[in-house]
Amino acid sequence: MANPAFIGVHAKRTDVLSPSQRRHCMSQIKGRNTKPELLLRRALWRLGLRYRVKSKVLGKPDVVFATARIAVFVDGCQWHCCPAHWVRPKSNTRFWDRKFKRNLERDAEVTLLLEAQGWRVLRFWEHQVESDCDALASTVYDLVATR
Repeated sequence: MANPAFIGVHAKRTDVLSPSQRRHCMSQIKGRNTKPELLLRRALWRLGLRYRVKSKVLGKPDVVFATARIAVFVDGCQWHCCPAHWVRPKSNTRFWDRKFKRNLERDAEVTLLLEAQGWRVLRFWEHQVESDCDALASTVYDLVATR
């Protein structure tokens, strides 16, 4: 069991890394080819679906079915404020609140614009992909097959 005095000392610190170390850690966060994206892509491939990963479609979807006009986004729970898993940062809250708010606004804008252009937009949370990837892949498969 941890020493309560030891825990109390570290509970007061907001960050154990220096600003330059934190900057480096944050720069290493991947925006593409994340574990949930790769899981979903592998499941789609196993079902026989062929897709694009790099495309010029608005919003840079994670998976694109151009002929069926389907755009699939795998949204990270933290970066896109998942209602089940998002945790509001305790430090620099003004910055993070603006950042997360803008992410949500951009998601909504991209979805509306793509739908206005005739695209079907699917958005999955990373936890959904990690827990039930095959079911989500089947959903995508059914939609691609009907378009």
